[in-house]
Amino acid sequence: MSLLELIAAADARGLAASGTACLDRCLPQPAEAADPDPLRPLWAGCADPRGWPDRLAEARTALDALPGPPESVRRIAKLLGEAPADRSGEALRTWADACSVLALDLHRGHDTARADATELVARCRAGDQDGAGPLLSGEAARQVRILEMLAEIGDDAPTGAGLRQVMDVSTEGQRVLRAAASRRARVRG
Repeated sequence: MSLLELIAAADARGLAASGTACLDRCLPQPAEAADPDPLRPLWAGCADPRGWPDRLAEARTALDALPGPPESVRRIAKLLGEAPADRSGEALRTWADACSVLALDLHRGHDTARADATELVARCRAGDQDGAGPLLSGEAARQVRILEMLAEIGDDAPTGAGLRQVMDVSTEGQRVLRAAASRRARVRG
């Protein structure tokens, strides 16, 4: 299934976790003395749907407290501001979809210059990675993997089932993007 199809088929838990994972992977290396994991409260909201509104507010506050945020953090903050307080319905699907686009776009930005950004991201989401660089195609594959992992968890599983694995995949992706950003900064020097 393509990323678009997986997002369309995901349940509320899958949408919340995949959206959070996308934003988590977009966080830059934290500045010294900054919160190293400002989205941690949102992960807790993925595990407990009743706590989602409070955890969302905590994540927004933690992100706002970051010193001199770069553009990626401003974009994450904007999406957190648009996240629905009710962890259900089409508003959640729209939010998770926007998180997917942001993550793909930020990864594409660290790849070498390629085709039109909007068109390339849209094609990757539809399953066509022709012309995508390694960071963009890796992020698209990571998003598919996360949504497939969450879709395999049965309805009778505990509320937070699978979140540790999703967080591990997300952390791996975060390291990849941070390393690419660091290399790029050194080259620009």
